[in-house]
Amino acid sequence: MMNNILVFLMVLPILAGIILIFFRTNRRVQIVGSLGTMAAVAIISIYLLNKIQNTGILRLDFGGWEPPFGILFVADSFSMLLVVTTSIVSLICLLYAVIAAGKQMSTLYFHPSVLFLNAGVIGSFMTGDMFNLFVCFEVMLLSSYVLLTLGGSKRQVREAIKYVSINIVSSWFFLVALAYLYGSVGTLNMAHLAERVAEEGQGPLLTTVSILFLLVFSLKAGLLLYFWLPGSYSTPPAVTSALFGALLTKVGIYALFRVFSLIFPHQPELTLSLIGFMAAITLIGGSLGAVSTNDIRKIAAYNVVIAVGFILVGLAVSTPSAIEGSIYYLIHDMVVKALLFLIIGAMISLTGTAQIGKMSGLMKNYPLLGWSFFIAMLSLAGVPPFSGFIGKVLISEGAIENGHLFLLAVSLLSSLFVLYSLLRIFKNCFWGETIISKDEQLPLHKGILVPCVILVLLTAGIGLGGEGLSVYVADAANTLLNPQIYIDAVLGEQQ
Repeated sequence: MMNNILVFLMVLPILAGIILIFFRTNRRVQIVGSLGTMAAVAIISIYLLNKIQNTGILRLDFGGWEPPFGILFVADSFSMLLVVTTSIVSLICLLYAVIAAGKQMSTLYFHPSVLFLNAGVIGSFMTGDMFNLFVCFEVMLLSSYVLLTLGGSKRQVREAIKYVSINIVSSWFFLVALAYLYGSVGTLNMAHLAERVAEEGQGPLLTTVSILFLLVFSLKAGLLLYFWLPGSYSTPPAVTSALFGALLTKVGIYALFRVFSLIFPHQPELTLSLIGFMAAITLIGGSLGAVSTNDIRKIAAYNVVIAVGFILVGLAVSTPSAIEGSIYYLIHDMVVKALLFLIIGAMISLTGTAQIGKMSGLMKNYPLLGWSFFIAMLSLAGVPPFSGFIGKVLISEGAIENGHLFLLAVSLLSSLFVLYSLLRIFKNCFWGETIISKDEQLPLHKGILVPCVILVLLTAGIGLGGEGLSVYVADAANTLLNPQIYIDAVLGEQQ
């Protein structure tokens, strides 16, 4: 019976979002409803993450239909770690929006859209069925379309047209891949698919289907096919960019890990080699993009691209330490990318510009903001004791173990580009002589710094408390590397 609590992780944001639509003009209801809902989701997900360590993988069969015939949610340590991080980061971003965005944002369906976005993201992490993965992707994407266009500037609309067009094409390919997959093996339940593919063998048709899924999820994750990402993530308000940078690409990354560790693990010499090649190109392209622009929003967006490549190096290597490193880095990146975009949003609101050459000396007037950025920079560069260090060390260790020295070299070089790109912002925008006199200095609402400081503490806590997190990460990596654990939990003895 306790497994029924899984449904609340997705149902609560959906119900709250629907209710808030009818109270669009009541800002207090919007704030209390959205913050309360995400706090509840965070508490439930933390409880479930700990329950999994004691009882094993949890499964909820909707309508009493047992696998492989019905719709189901499956909660293992990997999915639940991401749900916990998603809910906490979203709660902090909503707090920032309440303080910084003012009344106008609250009356433009921002809060319901964030809740629907979370429902789609969490549903993607929880579903045990490929078709419902597609449905949850669409819920997430429809919400992101609304959030991307809130404010209605010409630049936002232009990027939204590109973003929507690309995702429509991607969704069409997703449906085509699902049709061929179902036609080949007669099921879309992930655990059942793993059994059927293993029984029938991954022949030419299924290998082609797996490559099609790789292209679809790569497009959504920003792996190699990231040309849409810098513009889309740099045009909306800061809080929306923070949510996008923290959550959206992570769903595509999750799908790649789940599908290619569970359903299509049979030809790693093709699929994992292709993922490794795409990750290397992504790291190189993202690094060059980050150092070639003076727009601080685009620098942050290209750092999202670099992180995607780095995380998927772990999947390409696929040793226990590399997979653990990728999971650590996923959690770290969700926290620190949200922090980076929120700080950049504050910088732009203070100076009225996003260009490096047009701001200077912010540290003198806004020291806490400057040091928060400095910590985010160190964390993203993988400097100990912050959260990025653990993931980078484990992925590097895995690459050495498996002889992927080229991927190791590209990954470590990309870390230098991350450090250099962010150091440019810190040196030119925060350091040096201030160009803002006391009379011209804009007040920075101290409440805006509260979400940033919380995220700073989180990145430090993940780094310093890595040993406490290791139990959950090791269990998540073990499930990914031993798919029979997942299969038995879903198709084994009925609960």
